[in-house]
Parts: sequence; C-alpha cells; structure tokens
Amino acid sequence: MTGRRNWWLSLVGFGLVAAYLFPVYWMVTAAFKTDADIRAIPPQLVPLNPTVATWTGRIFADPRVGHYVLNSVIVATGTMTLAVVLAAAAAYALAQFRIRGRAVVLFFCLSSLMFPAIMLATPLFVIFSKLQLTDSYLGLILADTTLALPYAIVLLRPAFVRIPRELTEAAMLDGCSEVRAFVRVAVPLAKPGIATVAVLSFLWGWGDLVFALTLTNSDSKRPVTTGLWGFFGANTSDWSGAMAFSTLAMLVPLVVFLFSQRFVVAGVTSGSLR
Repeated sequence: MTGRRNWWLSLVGFGLVAAYLFPVYWMVTAAFKTDADIRAIPPQLVPLNPTVATWTGRIFADPRVGHYVLNSVIVATGTMTLAVVLAAAAAYALAQFRIRGRAVVLFFCLSSLMFPAIMLATPLFVIFSKLQLTDSYLGLILADTTLALPYAIVLLRPAFVRIPRELTEAAMLDGCSEVRAFVRVAVPLAKPGIATVAVLSFLWGWGDLVFALTLTNSDSKRPVTTGLWGFFGANTSDWSGAMAFSTLAMLVPLVVFLFSQRFVVAGVTSGSLR
C-alpha cells in the first residue's frame, strides 16, 4: 500500500514539474522554429523543420545582443558584490551583538519584501536624476541592491547566529580586531549562507526589468531584460527572435545556478535549522 502511494506521489510530482518546465521547453524549441511554425495549428511540440536562421540573422549578427549580455553581467555581478558585503556585515551585527532595536530592524527588512519594485522606481528615478546616476551601471547596481539587501540580511542572519560568539572572542584575545575576527573567523564559517545570498543577489540583478526601464534611456547601459523590446513593435512581432534571445538570456543564470546549487541547498538548509 505504501509503495503504491509513493508511486502516485512520484507521478503527481513528475506531472507538476513537467507542467512547470513546459514553458521553458516551448521557449527553447521555438527558438529553432520560424514564426509560421510557432503560430501553426495544431501546435508543433517538436520542431518539424528546425532552423538556426534566427540565431545567425537576429542574435549573433546583432552587436547589441552581446552588449546587453555584458551589461547584465556587470550589473548582476555588482549587485551580488555590494549585497553580499553589506548583508554580511549587517547580518553579523544583528546576530552577534545586543543591538537596541534589533527586532525593529528585522521587522523592516521583512516588511520591505512586500513592496514591489514599481513602488520604488519613481522615487529612485528622482533621486538618481539629481545625483546624475541615471543611465549608468552604478545607478542600476544601487537600485537592484536596494531590493536585494533586505532579503539577503534576513536570509544570512541565521548563518551567523549558528556561530558561537566564543570563537570570535577567542580570535580577538589572540590579537584580532572585531573586523578581522569577522573576516577571518565568521565569514568562512558562514560560507554556505553567503554563497546562497551571492547567487540569489546575482539572479536578482540579472532579472530586473523595472529599474532597467526607468533608470536607463540608451542601449549602451541597458541590460538583457530590456533587449526583448526590440523584437516587438506596433505592428510586428518577431516571436522566433524573442524566443532565441530569451534562451540566450537564460543560459548565464542557468550555468551560475547549476555550479552553485549545492551551496544554495546547504545555505538554505543550515538557515532552517534555527
């Protein structure tokens, strides 16, 4: 009886995963179809006449595509670096020190997760315009970090809570300063949690669209998420080009996640033990 129940649960789980991944499968296969094949009725689940014309004519032949990807790498890497540095210091302080108002800080970090990015787009645009940070990598990095940082602090704090305070105190007795004890002792012990925050912050910066549209006005600084707009016009829609571009945009975060998934799982699991 138990074996049959497990078989049904596995079947249901497989069906849910297949339904969740089907849009990704459709996107990848549509990248090798013509627009006529994409609109064919009944739909072609498997490309009957696969072609790479879209890749050679619209993706690899357009220099803007590589520039979009490079911009996204810069913004996502900058967001990851800034979020990890700030979140690690803040999470360590909230976990190891008796700070007055610590519960209030954590409450605001949690409550900020409920606000969508569109609510911050206009205020940040006004502020960054006065600071001349619009249409710049730094502006996009700061904007993305604004959203990623509260979540990073909340996620990283349990990793530092698990570290006994006696370890850093022993390092300070041996001559380390508080900062050096944090860097040399606490950070290595919290590596799984830091890796998790780094990956999620990178993906956050890579997938941003709201700030990319509001804070940039030229192709020179626009990331890959805004590149999709070039495949759609008032009277035209290049679906095969859009699917090919989306497939290309998916590859970088996919590779990052595949190489770091064991750190992400370890970080999330360790944080759930408190």
